[in-house]
Amino acid sequence: MNLVMVTGGVRSGKSAYAERLVSERAAALPTQAKVLYVATGVRYDGEMNHRIDAHRERRPDSWDTIETPHEISVSDYEGYDIVLVDTLSAWVGNKLMSVPEERCRDTKMTELIGRQVSAYLGQIRASQIREAVIVTDEVGWGGVAMSPLGRWFQDVIGDANQQLASQANEVVAIVSGLPWRLKG
Repeated sequence: MNLVMVTGGVRSGKSAYAERLVSERAAALPTQAKVLYVATGVRYDGEMNHRIDAHRERRPDSWDTIETPHEISVSDYEGYDIVLVDTLSAWVGNKLMSVPEERCRDTKMTELIGRQVSAYLGQIRASQIREAVIVTDEVGWGGVAMSPLGRWFQDVIGDANQQLASQANEVVAIVSGLPWRLKG
């Protein structure tokens, strides 16, 4: 099982890179590869609708898609050769946004999400899929967020990204549309 992490800043080109990588890897398989695209974005305004639609239009028609913004499950991946998760950071953000404001930075919720990320990565590693490509936002290159929720997100996704990078066979950072191989 090959686990690939694709990270970068917002609008860095990480999703497009991951899609090209999956297309290349699928084409290299000896038989027709079954590809699953796991979308975690939420349509909460016109701009997000546009972003989600643009991602959808770029994907090959032969790929299956599931939209799962709140709960991602490896059981959905059975029968697929390659799975592309876009993005781990949106999934974590969706979880944090569901927490009432008065519980922002709740230690138990922070620990729960960390355990969920760990369990998810363990399930992927133990799965029968050939390859998983997980896209996530790199938040460590920007400034400290101005709001408590923003800082909480940076902390939680920073920890999740470190877990992912430690388990990944390959890590690629996208900077201004250019891939920078960090691992593998």
